[in-house]
Amino acid sequence: MNRIAVVPGSFDPVTLGHLDVIERAAGIFDELHVLVVHNPDKSALLPVAQRVALIEKSIADAGIGGNIKVTSWSVGLLVDYCTDVGATVLVKGVRSQVDVAYETPMAIVNRNLAGVETVFLLPDPAHAHVSSSLVRQVAALGGDVSPYVPRAVAEFLQTPNAR
Repeated sequence: MNRIAVVPGSFDPVTLGHLDVIERAAGIFDELHVLVVHNPDKSALLPVAQRVALIEKSIADAGIGGNIKVTSWSVGLLVDYCTDVGATVLVKGVRSQVDVAYETPMAIVNRNLAGVETVFLLPDPAHAHVSSSLVRQVAALGGDVSPYVPRAVAEFLQTPNAR
């Protein structure tokens, strides 16, 4: 049986915490789709195509397994994507009880809509305090984001006119 999972997120930008969850999920499932999705509650810093490219580069630089596909989804429900690719599991990284409270109703609805289960993974404690919004704020104020993001992301954000 081919176990296919999806790690969805806005990844704006991808952080070391995201990469940690992606790497561990890739070790659990036969095929892993990292799916850049639009979050209507957030104002994006990076265009979707740039986020996909930075995730691909970060995964390659980290030497993470070859069972990962990075793509985007902008139309329809997340479970529609899961059904299209045969995924039965969503993997969500959760940093705190606030994330669990936010994710739980969506997990229940996704299971009810399409039978897609949600697995919560805790990030490495070294990265549990980092969010993409924190990285965006630090970068916007000229701070060093290299402790929080993969090298490709740090280099991109330090490039003039990258944002």
